[in-house]
Amino acid sequence: MTLRIGILGASRIAESAIVEPAQELGHRLVAVAARDPQRAQIFADKYGVDRIVPTYQDLVSDPEVDVVYNPLANALHAPWNLAAVAAGKPVLTEKPFARNRDEATRVADAADAAGITVLEGFHYLFHPVNQRALALAGDGTIGDLTRIEVRMGMPTPQPDDPRWSLELAGGALMDLGCYALHLMRRFGEPSVVSATATERSAGIDERFDAELVFDSGVTALTTNSMVDDEYSFTLRLLGTRGEAFVHNFIKPRDDDRLTLRTGDDTAVEHFGNRASYTYQLEAFAAHIHEGAPLPIDVADAVANMALIDEVYRAAGMQPR
Repeated sequence: MTLRIGILGASRIAESAIVEPAQELGHRLVAVAARDPQRAQIFADKYGVDRIVPTYQDLVSDPEVDVVYNPLANALHAPWNLAAVAAGKPVLTEKPFARNRDEATRVADAADAAGITVLEGFHYLFHPVNQRALALAGDGTIGDLTRIEVRMGMPTPQPDDPRWSLELAGGALMDLGCYALHLMRRFGEPSVVSATATERSAGIDERFDAELVFDSGVTALTTNSMVDDEYSFTLRLLGTRGEAFVHNFIKPRDDDRLTLRTGDDTAVEHFGNRASYTYQLEAFAAHIHEGAPLPIDVADAVANMALIDEVYRAAGMQPR
């Protein structure tokens, strides 16, 4: 069955995150709303959206919209997810789920009370390369898991980018580190050992590193930089018998390799160039139409925001 998708905002990420997957899977982009109507019209013309609507509220209330995609700035995720839930619309929301744990809890409680799905867009989780890596860490292939390393870097956004705004809940940990913490939590709930941040301006981290540990003794590292020369998103899972290395766990479409090392043997596995966002939308649509289970829920989103808050505090910073 075809989803009729409404898009909040005319964001840069929408092309890869929702437009291309919807076109590939045969879903309709029926409406878009943006603060600037001209920008909304340009977006609609470029990507084949049926029509523009005047406001975000008009979009979430639109009877022809089945589901809402929310790629707004971080500080606007929770308010408009709540509005969509109130309108009875399931939501695919960009990460992070909210600004902090308390805000995430309000959204989760509303979604649970209404019986409405709000899926946090951790698209990496739906891609076979990452599913394979997680399986290798648990099936004994690399022995007992001992360490998780997630290293993320990207070129510096423009000065007026929302990711540099404290008011809009920006920062390297919010934009990049949320992925690493989410991935680590596939193995349980870790404790924070240490955290360090380099602030670009008061309260806004341009770099953020953290060490964590699990009750099992497994250690974990997340490094995040929004001031690197190039994009780099790697995942390394180390065990007593070897390691699994995903070369680009966030954008496996650009590099689909997983390198598996066990003893003296090295094998490189490939998983194709189908986008992680396409796998995610496919799973979301199957959930909406057929009730197929999803791997994460709003309780997971609340727990992830709680860990983000904890890591910020460990670095001597306030949560968003």
